[in-house]
Amino acid sequence: MELKNLIKRCKQNDLSSQKLLYEMFANVLFSISLKYSRNYAEAEDNLQDAFIKIFENIHQFQNKGSFEGWLKRITVNICLQRYRNQKVFELINENALKAEEIYVEDQTYSLQFLLNCIQNLPDRYRMVFNLYTLDGFSHREIAAKLQISEGTSKSNLSRAKEILRRNITEATNEGRYPYKMDQN
Repeated sequence: MELKNLIKRCKQNDLSSQKLLYEMFANVLFSISLKYSRNYAEAEDNLQDAFIKIFENIHQFQNKGSFEGWLKRITVNICLQRYRNQKVFELINENALKAEEIYVEDQTYSLQFLLNCIQNLPDRYRMVFNLYTLDGFSHREIAAKLQISEGTSKSNLSRAKEILRRNITEATNEGRYPYKMDQN
């Protein structure tokens, strides 16, 4: 079935079309959800919440722009919404920041190992790291999305990189990679 027709039928609350849409996009949206979640179970919850929001608001999609992009934006926002009202972001002095790049010596790591390292970051650091590094948002955009200052976004990114660097180095020294992700 053509995507436009499928969307039209979803707007009419056709359950079989909603199921097809879910099957088409669940894997892509789950991988996004997994980036922003602490673990597999939380990612599943976020994915379910995202699809509820998608089906509640699908009538707002006007076939302008990328439908997949619209779905991804909803999924990211659902994941971030879980943390917005919690005080997980650390307020800092913007002048105290120093630019840092994460560097891990010429080593190749499995995607699952790196994803696990990212998932184990404290919430405030994981959110900013994912938005900036993996999804390409600017600090200004991150600040608006998370309702924090740009300086806080920069600081949290810097600290996330430092924690990742330390955890990857420790895992490398202890021979704990590649890591098979626990799906429980």
